[in-house]
Amino acid sequence: MKFKLILGGAALLLTASAFAQTKWDLPAAYPATNFHSENLVQFANDVDKATGGKLKITVHPNAALFKAPEIKRAVQGGQAQIGEMLLVNFQNEWQIFGADGIPFLADSYDDALKLWKVQKPMLDKKLAADGMMALYAVPWPPQGIYAKRPLASAADLKGMKWRAYSPATARIAELVGAQPVTVQAAELSQAMATGVIESYMSSGSTGFDTKTYEHIKYWYDTQAWLPKNAVIVNKKAFDALDKPTQDALLKAAADAEVRGLAASKKANNDSLDKLKANGMQILPPSAALKADMKKVGDTMLKEWLDKAGPEGQQLVDAFRK
Repeated sequence: MKFKLILGGAALLLTASAFAQTKWDLPAAYPATNFHSENLVQFANDVDKATGGKLKITVHPNAALFKAPEIKRAVQGGQAQIGEMLLVNFQNEWQIFGADGIPFLADSYDDALKLWKVQKPMLDKKLAADGMMALYAVPWPPQGIYAKRPLASAADLKGMKWRAYSPATARIAELVGAQPVTVQAAELSQAMATGVIESYMSSGSTGFDTKTYEHIKYWYDTQAWLPKNAVIVNKKAFDALDKPTQDALLKAAADAEVRGLAASKKANNDSLDKLKANGMQILPPSAALKADMKKVGDTMLKEWLDKAGPEGQQLVDAFRK
């Protein structure tokens, strides 16, 4: 009788290992209702379905697990197996990360995709050296300027408290004479409510997510750049998956990239409509403001190329072909 019980236990163990489940955590920095986060959840569901539940990915939105600047290191160190990072946040580590944050270099969805094509092979090489790989990337809607008061030209931004969340947004503040204040997405609503910031550059999507219309009434559609969120994975964690699971993950990622682009375009239109409905003025930039911001873009491209060196020049040349 005892012998039978032992055998039964062994059979149970075998059955459990045959259906061994791998669990991954995916930290993300934006609210659960943001289109990027919704896309991540759909991606995780697709992976679950395609692998028959063998790989379970739990999405942790709104910086619940790690704050935006910590996500890349968490994936690199294996504290999270997979994560979503805003590429421009890491420009100080490697200039190519900041390529899609250079004002007016790539200022449309078509240009954003073109830039990603030339950026990705460089990114793959860099991430591989750090024990990671990129699965997919999705651009944010075009960036405009939120301001507490009307802007006739860049001179009107002088002295204004300006949200900086990346090296590029901090540099824009310096060039227009605004005061840069570092505020991550999860703290943005609070920063506006307490008067810590009076202006910032971002998409209509972030403006609606953070109820910016409760504090700021003007948004200028400068279409300055379309920064991308990339989903990265720890290479050891990826290599530990069997081949069918890897293939399912890559297929779900390719689908998420296509779906994410469509969601970004839709979010852009929807969020601007919602901002208007909540009393925000959505305005085209004046000729003077446009010219001033173009100058800022030219200065920043030159500075970026000086730092990025031949690698940066190669990227810009390939993009402009």
